[in-house]
Amino acid sequence: MKPRLILASESPRRQQLLAEAGYEFEIEPAGIDEPEPSAEMSPWAFAAHLAWRKAAEVARRRSSGLILGADTICVVEGEVLTKPLDRSDAERMIRLQEGRNTHVITGICLYRVDRHEWVGAVDVSVVQFKRLSDDDRLNYLDSARWQGKSGGYGVQDHDPFVDVVRGSFSNVVGLPVERLGALLQAYPTLAV
Repeated sequence: MKPRLILASESPRRQQLLAEAGYEFEIEPAGIDEPEPSAEMSPWAFAAHLAWRKAAEVARRRSSGLILGADTICVVEGEVLTKPLDRSDAERMIRLQEGRNTHVITGICLYRVDRHEWVGAVDVSVVQFKRLSDDDRLNYLDSARWQGKSGGYGVQDHDPFVDVVRGSFSNVVGLPVERLGALLQAYPTLAV
């Protein structure tokens, strides 16, 4: 039986993935400010740290429960891409990724509130980004589908210019459900 989770996020994509995987959950967004990536922290550590911060913030407000925090970033040519700030930032991100492979990194944290115990993991997938014509890029930017999505795109939207070439599809969407299941199996006392 899968444990009931408290999702520290408002992400509709994470909610859909959890529901499709058969998890019962409630939603309590962490509401933290997400800092810009820094050169002192690797992209993997950055994603893991943000996931932990989200879970820890919700845990601070609760007396019990199993919190799930997650954060997804994209890395291309060593540059960390989070969610675009605006249309011009989305265009910069899209142009940077065109014709290249992007590493999609999701940090996840499970935090057991009453025991102050937590465990985390990082999952990495590789997405191949095709070159776009000027018209295709303009149409995509006009669609605003880039809003709220790390790297400025959503593989779950069947965008024709991205393909998952290695790793978990659900990780690219925003929550590696396979890794979540493995964590729960490896640390069964978190779910008790």
